Amino acid sequence: MSRRTDQRRAAVFALYQHELTGRALDDVFERDAATFTRALAHATADHADELDVHIARHSEGWTLERIAPLERAIMRVALLEMLHPDLIEGDRPIPAEGAISEAVETAK
Repeated sequence: MSRRTDQRRAAVFALYQHELTGRALDDVFERDAATFTRALAHATADHADELDVHIARHSEGWTLERIAPLERAIMRVALLEMLHPDLIEGDRPIPAEGAISEAVETAK
């Protein structure tokens, strides 16, 4: 598993904890969270409303509220990387196929 994969997973879990506990996002990161993890989680949280519109539009038979918080966090992170690759610093943005693959692996 790559370092970036681990960082994406950490961002997802931080977003999940933030949503469940209501604690500030900065308070739920692991002490040694990478810059990429923090940037990805914050950008995802900042664009959550926009991302949720996409999720709701494509989730047939499911309301956004019915989707479990962890799965919502996974989808939000993947969508952010697909729709706004320029928001997260990195050598190069992950392609859409890579973002989907990372989301599937995280969900497993």
